[in-house]
Amino acid sequence: MANDSQTLKPYKDAEGGKKKQVADMFNNISKTYDFLNHFFSLGIDIIWRKKAIRSLKSLQPQLMLDVATGTGDFAFESIKILNPKRIIGVDISAGMLEVAKEKIKNRNLESQFEVQLGDSERLLFEDNMFDAVTVAFGVRNFENLEKGLADICRVLKPGGKAIILEFSNPKAFPIKQFYNFYFHKVMPLIGKIFSKDNSAYVYLPESVAQFPDGDRFATIMSRVGFSETLVRPQTFGICTIYVATK
Repeated sequence: MANDSQTLKPYKDAEGGKKKQVADMFNNISKTYDFLNHFFSLGIDIIWRKKAIRSLKSLQPQLMLDVATGTGDFAFESIKILNPKRIIGVDISAGMLEVAKEKIKNRNLESQFEVQLGDSERLLFEDNMFDAVTVAFGVRNFENLEKGLADICRVLKPGGKAIILEFSNPKAFPIKQFYNFYFHKVMPLIGKIFSKDNSAYVYLPESVAQFPDGDRFATIMSRVGFSETLVRPQTFGICTIYVATK
C-alpha cells in the first residue's frame, strides 16, 4: 500500500517523478485551492484543523515548522490558538506559496510567519530544532513517505510533537459507500469545473485510497523514530489526526 501511494502520480501520461508532478499540480490549482478545500469538506476541514492544533496546547511550542504548508491555513490556525514566537512554512509549490505570502501580508504576520520553497523530504534545517511540526493533508503527497517522516522526526526536538492531519478511508456502512461516491465521482467533476485541472481532483481521491492510514501509519511513524503515535479518527473516519511524540 505504502509503495502504491509513492508511485501514484497526478498526471499519468506526463513525464517527471511524483514530486515534480505534485508541485505542478498545486501550482495549477493554487488560486482555487482554498475555496475548493472548504467547499468539498463543507467547512469541516476548519474544525479538523482547530482540533489538531489544540493537541499542542500543553506543549506551548515557540518555534514551529509547517511542512507542505500550501496556502498557510494550518499555520494561521497555529498562530491563532498557540501564538508561537515563529513559524516557518515549507512547500514545493511556488504557486501555493504566493497565495500564502499574500495572506501573511494582509494579516501583518511577516514577523511571526515566513514561508520557503523547499522539499518536504529534504528539510534544510538542523537536527532537534523545532518544538513542533505540523502537516495538513500533505504527507500522502510525499514521493517517499518514510523518508519524509524520518526528516520530520530529525528536525524535532526530543519530546517535541508532530501533528499530522490526513484524509483516511472510512470503514463503516453507509459512510464508506457515500464517501467513495462523493470522492471519486462528485469531487473530480466539481474540481474540473472550478480548477480547470482535469487530473488534480482525480489524483486527490486516488491518493487517499492508497494511503496507509490508521494503525498502519502509526507503525511507519514508529519505524522512523517516533516513540508514540496517537491515532484520532474524525467525522466517521473521513479524516485522522495523528499526534506523534519524538
